[in-house]
Amino acid sequence: MEKDQAEENHRGESPPGPAPGEGGDHNGSLESSTLTPTPTSACLSNLITSVIEEFDSKAEQTLRSQDQLAFALDRLTGELDQLLDDAPLPFVMQHAARISGVRKRVTSLNSVLKSIQRRIDNIERIMSAGSTSSQQGTSSSLP
Repeated sequence: MEKDQAEENHRGESPPGPAPGEGGDHNGSLESSTLTPTPTSACLSNLITSVIEEFDSKAEQTLRSQDQLAFALDRLTGELDQLLDDAPLPFVMQHAARISGVRKRVTSLNSVLKSIQRRIDNIERIMSAGSTSSQQGTSSSLP
């Protein structure tokens, strides 16, 4: 749906003028040529947006999965603590230490995933702001 909206936004534009050095009434203003989105930039923007959205979706799924894993590890840690209170055997202690180590790694991984999610959100916000400003630049440069 977003691709359709992007295509509609670009359909109303006037066709691109001649390339620099090909003639035409080019006044040498670099600013006007950089504010006008090209079909290539629109395609790249759509491609990057879809890749980021797909990655964002997978990161959210991974985050939910990690939260479920952390919940299960917390439950198992509680059960192991109860088992250790009932019968503190060296074998049980060894497995309890392993599960505790896994729990620490999962917690660390969760914080990394949350950091990545924040970065993706920032990139998406910057791209959205860039897309909005380029559309505003296009509308202000049109007669």
